[in-house]
Amino acid sequence: MAIDVPAKLYIEKLCKDSRSIARALGLLPGSVKTTALHAMAERVASDHDTILTANAKDVEAVGKSFGEGTAKEGMKAAVAHVRVTAEQIHEMVGQLHQIAELPDPVGLVVSRQERPDGLLVSRVKVPIGVLGVLSERSPLVTVESIALGLKSGNFCILRGAPEWWHTHQAIDAGLREAALKSGVPAGAWVLIDRPDRDVALELMRSAKAVDALIVRGGAGLRKAVAEQAKVPVLCDDGGVTHLYIDGDSDIPMAQNLVINSKVQQPGASNSLDTLLVQQVIGRQFLPPLINRLLDQFKVEVHACPKTVALMGQMAMTGHTAIVPATEADWRTQFAGPTLAIKMVEGLDEALAHIAAYRPCLTAVIATNRYESAMRFTKEVDAGAVLVNASTRLHAGESFGMGHDVGLSVGKLHAKGPIGLEQLTCEKYVAFGSGQLRLPHPVPETYFDAIMLKRP
Repeated sequence: MAIDVPAKLYIEKLCKDSRSIARALGLLPGSVKTTALHAMAERVASDHDTILTANAKDVEAVGKSFGEGTAKEGMKAAVAHVRVTAEQIHEMVGQLHQIAELPDPVGLVVSRQERPDGLLVSRVKVPIGVLGVLSERSPLVTVESIALGLKSGNFCILRGAPEWWHTHQAIDAGLREAALKSGVPAGAWVLIDRPDRDVALELMRSAKAVDALIVRGGAGLRKAVAEQAKVPVLCDDGGVTHLYIDGDSDIPMAQNLVINSKVQQPGASNSLDTLLVQQVIGRQFLPPLINRLLDQFKVEVHACPKTVALMGQMAMTGHTAIVPATEADWRTQFAGPTLAIKMVEGLDEALAHIAAYRPCLTAVIATNRYESAMRFTKEVDAGAVLVNASTRLHAGESFGMGHDVGLSVGKLHAKGPIGLEQLTCEKYVAFGSGQLRLPHPVPETYFDAIMLKRP
């Protein structure tokens, strides 16, 4: 790691050949990419012990970073966070095989029409070009990003979380060798090997070299990108996830939706943040649900005054108390075991709340009323809107797209999961037989004669 080299020069050197490599990747046959990804999967499987040995170094480094007198629970949590298991390596292998078998989006003809003058106009999928990936997440996300970038014909510059430095290097070496042997151009992606924050900042600012950013991390990283980036952000997993329980809904189903949305993977970007409940069913719906969240699933509940009053009246002696919600809670993507709950008069107030606390990443309505469902899907502006389904289903695999690099609420590209097809853009290709834009500057009566003149 050449940390003595200024971050700006370091990034410029990494990006030096990015355009030429990106062009080569964009022209790579789909069969070569498929073969390479299968070979990369097999290499990860064969490097199983090497990866675990490298990860042990990362685990040891994290443990040593805690001084004496540090709370043991905090150290144990940090070590557990960095540790890569055999099961996760198996998951990486499966990811690579699955992405290999996804349809190649490059060259896909989205539409074709023949104009009245005979011009045949098509819209064709092409790679975006050079993607910068900033991740604070596990090597699973890094491997997924490399694979999706390669399959979609994009050149990726990846900055992984520093705490997995040795693990990333071990995985990257094997993947790179397997790809090269399969016919992929050398240097098909770049893994930044410096941990300093300035390198990440320079990547965000590299507008001449990078076409789009993919941000995989928490609120702090997203805030830094929003403030510093000079490159368009393709997706960043940001935004609040809402679930509205309509007065006319199946109560057991609605309770299952809340629990699955919040508890299935509390740290996920599409886990539930704000629960809105129509107050006509509040007394029936909320007390048993909140008791389960507090006692069974250890979820911290931040509630509106009406909900606090309701739970106080239930004489919950022996139960963990709920916390009064603050204004900031309604704007927070918790990414952890915390849930904000608010009772609303009805659909109008629920829609107004979601609109006020934007951006909305995922929005769900639980209802038996067709009219309410249709109005909710029409009026809510979110990355994805679901009816009677868990917020956790807002994902590429659930939507039949395969793996994704994250979720987006952006308005200038795709909303929702950013999968293979969303890692491309479209260009127009037109075939003609001499069509001209009229009026032509050459008089029609002289056209043939002028065209036949010899120099």
